[in-house]
Amino acid sequence: MRTEEIAGITPGGEGFEGVRLNILGQVYVPKSVTEQCFSWHATFPVGTFVPPHIHPTQDEYIYMLEGRFDLMLGEEEVVAHAGDLIRMPKGMPHGIFNKTDQPVKCLFWVTPTRKLYDLFWGIHSMAEQEPGAVVALSARHEVEFLPPPPGA
Repeated sequence: MRTEEIAGITPGGEGFEGVRLNILGQVYVPKSVTEQCFSWHATFPVGTFVPPHIHPTQDEYIYMLEGRFDLMLGEEEVVAHAGDLIRMPKGMPHGIFNKTDQPVKCLFWVTPTRKLYDLFWGIHSMAEQEPGAVVALSARHEVEFLPPPPGA
């Protein structure tokens, strides 16, 4: 991973250094990776989600390009649409859900990068992204998944 950003363009539809990752049924296309910041374009097919979790060492952001997300932000349930910016400060529990009948496209970024890029490679490389294995790997990469709510 680079320590500093270099000037250039990562073309639309392409990932930095040609990378495309399959994460929990979503497609993540990294756009830039340095120690200070990691950004990626994400496509969430219908019905996909990221379960509630916490980044204890990173602030996370999502800029909505197309579609709608239902989100858990702390104790609140909120909705974000195209053009909205979602802010998730470090330590805030959050979950991201596409409950619509259309894919969602958005740009994510975290600062600092810490171990998240390595986590994504680890999940992408799993033969099966079994929930228990994803949760265990995530815990070793500074992402803490929360237990499901009662009755879930």
